[in-house]
Amino acid sequence: MKIISIVFFVALGSVIGVLATPYLAQQPAFSPYLAGMATESSSDSSEPQPLYWVAPMDPNYRRDKPGKSPMGMDLIPVFDEPDEGQTGPGTISISPEVMNNLGVRTGTAEMRKLESRIETVGYVQYNEDTLIHIHPRIEGWVEKLYVSAEGDPVRKGQALYDIYSPELINAQEEFLLALNQKSTRLERAAIRKLRLLYVPEKSIQRLLKTRKVAEHITFYAPQSGVLDNLSIREGFFVKPETTLMSIGALDEVWVEAEVFEKQAGLVKLGVEVNMTLDYFPGKEWQGKVDYIYPSLDEMTRTLKVRIRFENKDRLLKPNMFANVQINASEDSELLMIPREAVIRTETQNRVVLALGDGKFKSIAVTLGQADQSHIQVLDGVEEGERVVTSAQFLLDSESSKSSDFLRMEARAEVMGDSDNEGPQSAWVEAKIESIEQMGDMAMVGASHQPIDEWGWPEMYMDFPVVPEVDLSSLAVGMVLHIQITKYPDHRFEISGVHIPDGAMMEAMGQDDAMNSTDHSGHDMSSISDDMDADMNADMKSDTANDIAHDMKDGAK
Repeated sequence: MKIISIVFFVALGSVIGVLATPYLAQQPAFSPYLAGMATESSSDSSEPQPLYWVAPMDPNYRRDKPGKSPMGMDLIPVFDEPDEGQTGPGTISISPEVMNNLGVRTGTAEMRKLESRIETVGYVQYNEDTLIHIHPRIEGWVEKLYVSAEGDPVRKGQALYDIYSPELINAQEEFLLALNQKSTRLERAAIRKLRLLYVPEKSIQRLLKTRKVAEHITFYAPQSGVLDNLSIREGFFVKPETTLMSIGALDEVWVEAEVFEKQAGLVKLGVEVNMTLDYFPGKEWQGKVDYIYPSLDEMTRTLKVRIRFENKDRLLKPNMFANVQINASEDSELLMIPREAVIRTETQNRVVLALGDGKFKSIAVTLGQADQSHIQVLDGVEEGERVVTSAQFLLDSESSKSSDFLRMEARAEVMGDSDNEGPQSAWVEAKIESIEQMGDMAMVGASHQPIDEWGWPEMYMDFPVVPEVDLSSLAVGMVLHIQITKYPDHRFEISGVHIPDGAMMEAMGQDDAMNSTDHSGHDMSSISDDMDADMNADMKSDTANDIAHDMKDGAK
């Protein structure tokens, strides 16, 4: 009975509500409320509803409601796109709330100058324009040596050595004979002969004054500088082809540095160079590129450049190891985008275009030269267009499913083809971190620079070494060039090395000073100090799907 009463009153209330609604709508007090309800209902019906939710790093992981992906990330809603035909295949749309949650940021494709800094190493050398090699012009014996060791400073006019030579004695006697005969023509010829034999003017004037032949002739330094290549001692027999010693001036020095083949086009004569030395922390030298060698090293594929530096305070010494920064830049402006916008894969390079109104699309691009912050775009992007610089990998994973290019299929084909290829090799600069000999097998730990053709960033790896490489020539701390060979079965090994001049001495110097010198501020591991963040992001993008599936399987 009670249930029947409740049903009766509910039905009666519904009838009264239906009959009273037209009347209440005419009353001012109730009109706004009813209008608001109608507006809210209308807006709710027009709000787009997600088709499904997808994992950011695995487009194959879909759910019909919000949640977490196997990697613990929030699922992203996917909406229907009725206007896809107008915006093109691969265009996706996300709401402002999702854009804010993902942290989407954009940059602009703009014309700007390429400002590239090439980080490399070099060695201080004498300025060969002022380096003098001293040879005798007669045969004789070194009777007395006034200098004792290489590196000794010498002054112009300082006595270097005495020579006894029968030829010099004969030349003096001819001069005295010409004087006795009072023949002006013979006197001039005799003096000319003495001068051609490099007899000092002091000795000629003394001979003219005393009229006595000197058994030993003293020779003097033609310029001030530092003694180098001292190859004689007292009692040595010397000939005109004998290099007695060299004298190099240190007011100006050369530094020879090497740059990789891909950087050779950026180096031009006269560009400014900054140099630092671990021997003088905190001090920086400025110089300019003076000469670019015409050919590359056939083994290391590097180009040698020569740089001039003023050295008035004589702090720079020959064979010092230097960190060199070449400030290469283009005179003309290039179309460039931020480096972090680039998505690198094995088959192509892409960026995500921001089309406006929450729409995005992945497109393929052709890249050119790069500096520390931007990279040139040769094709695919026009000036003024905006590209995504943050969260672009998440947007690309969704856009690629319906884009003009089939990334996953193309990648699979390339990987399948690569299995049939032979081994590939690449040269790269590296620093030796460890050397281990395990029976017939040797392992070398090395921190190497990026290898762009393989998509490798700067990183540390342990490599087996082929038997042809002489391990006795390597040392921990050595900076050198190594040849890495990559095999189709994903094996890697060091198949060749090139040790620059002075690299062994530099490594030994580092080991000797390890206990007494603070090396926390040193950086001897690269030509480039910064690590390519886009390379790391690329590796993360390429392997994210596999990681997600592994975690999903583990959860099961």
